[in-house]
Amino acid sequence: MEGGNFTVTPWEVTGEIDYDLLIEKFGTKRIDAELLSRLASYGPLHPMLRRGIVYSQRDMEWLLNLYDKGQQFALYTGRGPSGHTHLGHLMPWIFTKYLQDTFHAPLYFQMTDDEKFLFKDDLSQEDTLRNTYDNALDVIALGFDPKITKIIVDTKCIKTLYPLALKVAKKVTFSTTKAVFGFDNSTNIGSIFFTSIQSAPAFLPSELEKHNVPVLIPCGIDQDPHFRVTRDVAESLGYYKPALIHSKMFPGLSGSDKMSSSVPETTIFTTDSAKQLKKKIGNAFTGGAVSAEEQRKTGGKPEVCAVFKYQFYLFESDDAKVDSLAERCRKGEILCGECKKLLSDRLILFLEEHQRKREEAKSKLDDFMMKVD
Repeated sequence: MEGGNFTVTPWEVTGEIDYDLLIEKFGTKRIDAELLSRLASYGPLHPMLRRGIVYSQRDMEWLLNLYDKGQQFALYTGRGPSGHTHLGHLMPWIFTKYLQDTFHAPLYFQMTDDEKFLFKDDLSQEDTLRNTYDNALDVIALGFDPKITKIIVDTKCIKTLYPLALKVAKKVTFSTTKAVFGFDNSTNIGSIFFTSIQSAPAFLPSELEKHNVPVLIPCGIDQDPHFRVTRDVAESLGYYKPALIHSKMFPGLSGSDKMSSSVPETTIFTTDSAKQLKKKIGNAFTGGAVSAEEQRKTGGKPEVCAVFKYQFYLFESDDAKVDSLAERCRKGEILCGECKKLLSDRLILFLEEHQRKREEAKSKLDDFMMKVD
């Protein structure tokens, strides 16, 4: 979808995103106070829910109604392994872990190595497969339960996925893919077919369990177009429509609405060293004034500051503390250099621990991989 100053598709996110307009154009539903109250009845609300970072949904009420009647749902999310994992990828996975922990839900995590080969001219199949196993270490490092978490590598599990993808493909016309994804006559036929592969894990739990299993897909709002197609064909194939819960985009250090691997100097990768991290945060866009003296007088603007957004989105779970930080900024009581140091110190600790768990994950890879006959 293209707005006045932004573009949001499954493969491209640019500009200053109007998230309210996306709800209107995509036809999703805002997560309102009633749904938040209901979610709070299952356990403490995640900060991303409290702060409106996870803000949109499809059929969550229906899913919870089934859950309350004793029907367990499954989770499905994934990653297109085009390169190293960064914090923008981790954010929805961290929320997915919260859902798994809260509802003890099995997770199917799809690694779309085929997609990245088809859509990225500069990536070989060997590149995307290597990235797949590297990215899987970051998934495992977050602490998902190996007993109920399976990582699906598309090219390795195609025997399992393909029959389901064929069912979807038979129901989806070329005109639909053109309308939803903007494909044209120059688009390679693999890309046109791919959304059928991405639909398959939404129906896989039902096939494995031999009865209809509801599925919840936590993802960035940019991925919703894929699953609109999935939902359109689900009932005609005899499956439940998957429910969705959408997050906003994790910001880049430049102040943009989405962290992007294509701009590495404003992106924090899970493999970054402390030195690299400090340099990137030191150059981050802030909401500060032109001088320390002026900022002490007039204050800063935390709402546009990338450094503050990192605390708000992911790294400060205490609402009172994040509100206090914003207020101190507005009053000029804390300067940008101090905020950058606070964030750097916190992120260094986070990455050191994550990288330690990432190294440990190498011995656990086989436990998480979906096995195929």
